Amino acid sequence: MTVSDAGGVVYVVATPIGNLEDLSPRAQRILREVALIACEDTRHTALLCQRYAITTPRVSLHAHNEAKRVPELLERLARGESLALVSDAGTPLVSDPGERLVRAALDAGIAVVPVPGPSAVLAALVASGFATRRFAFAGFLPRKGSERGETLAALRGFPGTLVFFEAPNRAADTLVDLHAALGPRRVALARELTKRHESVLRGQLGELSLEELRGELTIVVEGPSDDARTPAAPEELDAAADRLLASGLSRRDAARRLAAELGLPKRDAYARVLARAKRGAS
Repeated sequence: MTVSDAGGVVYVVATPIGNLEDLSPRAQRILREVALIACEDTRHTALLCQRYAITTPRVSLHAHNEAKRVPELLERLARGESLALVSDAGTPLVSDPGERLVRAALDAGIAVVPVPGPSAVLAALVASGFATRRFAFAGFLPRKGSERGETLAALRGFPGTLVFFEAPNRAADTLVDLHAALGPRRVALARELTKRHESVLRGQLGELSLEELRGELTIVVEGPSDDARTPAAPEELDAAADRLLASGLSRRDAARRLAAELGLPKRDAYARVLARAKRGAS
C-alpha cells in the first residue's frame, strides 16, 4: 500500500509546555481540520481546545490503552480520516506515549506529518548556557538498581551536554547520582518552563542546593572538559573496539564511534581499531 492509497494522515502536533500562547497558527489549524485528536489526557487537552475554540472530538491515547486503541485509529485512518496526536505538553513521543501509533501507521503506509513546536528539552538546553552543538536527551533515568547505574555509566563517556527529565520528589536523589557518576560538572535545573514561575537554577553537581520544587523538571548537565575526562583503561579501549568491529562497522566508522564514546583523539582511536582488526584477522 502506498501513502496515497492509505487515506488519512497522522499529524504529530507539538502543544504548549506551559504558556498557551505558544500554540502555533499551523497547529491550531490542524487541530481544527482533523477528524479526531488523540490525547494523552482528554481533560488536559480540553483546556487548550477551549482556549482556541477548537471543537474537534477527542479520544484518549495513553500508555495503558495504546495497544487496544491503535487498531481502532488505524481503521479510521484507512477510511480516509486524519487525526492529530498530542501529549499533555510539548512534542509527542518525547518521553510520552504515541510510538505504537506512529509505527503502526507507517507500517500501514499511512503518512505521518510532524507539526513542530514547543519542547522542554530544547527550551532548557538553550537556556542552560551550555554547548548545544552536541547533546543527548536521556529522558527519565531508571528509578533504581543496576539499570540506573548502567545508564549513568554509559552516559559518562558522552562528550556533549546531557538533558534529563525528572519528577520534583526525585530530583535531589538524581542530582546526587549524577554527581557520583559524572563528577563536579555545571548543571542547570529548569522548572515551570514558560509558566509564570519559570526559573532556571544554576550551579555545580555536588553543590547545588534545592528549594521546594513543583512540576516536571528538566535537568541539563554540561559536557566534560577535555582535562576532566578520565582516560579509559587499555582493556576498556580494546573491548570497545572489538564490540564496534563486531557490530559490522567499517574500521573508519568504528574509530569515529570509539573516539566519540571514550573521548579519544581520532588518530589514537583509529590506531586502536586497526590494531584490534589485525589481531582478529590473525
